[in-house]
Amino acid sequence: MPITFKTDSHAGITMFEDVALGMVKMMGHSTNVPGAILAADVPVALRRLKAAIEAGKTSSPLESNDPDEPTVSVTHRATPLIDLLSAAAAAGENVMWDTASFAG
Repeated sequence: MPITFKTDSHAGITMFEDVALGMVKMMGHSTNVPGAILAADVPVALRRLKAAIEAGKTSSPLESNDPDEPTVSVTHRATPLIDLLSAAAAAGENVMWDTASFAG
């Protein structure tokens, strides 16, 4: 199930659930869906996510085990979320996440 991260100052970011919740764990937050990070805590969450990626502390669900799928680095997967968190931190905004719905 897809998860969408939202803040007012940035376009929403949608990721597969395993990837999204892995990043939420790296930020030091609960993987409850829906979830949120208060504006005051966004800079800390951003630093934790960047530090976890730099240290290579990734969990296996972020890497594909399918030999037919190309490998996408955790850094590449996290870049849009890092941009969203950076925008939220600069604007002093909360970040929320919830299951994504795709209207057809």
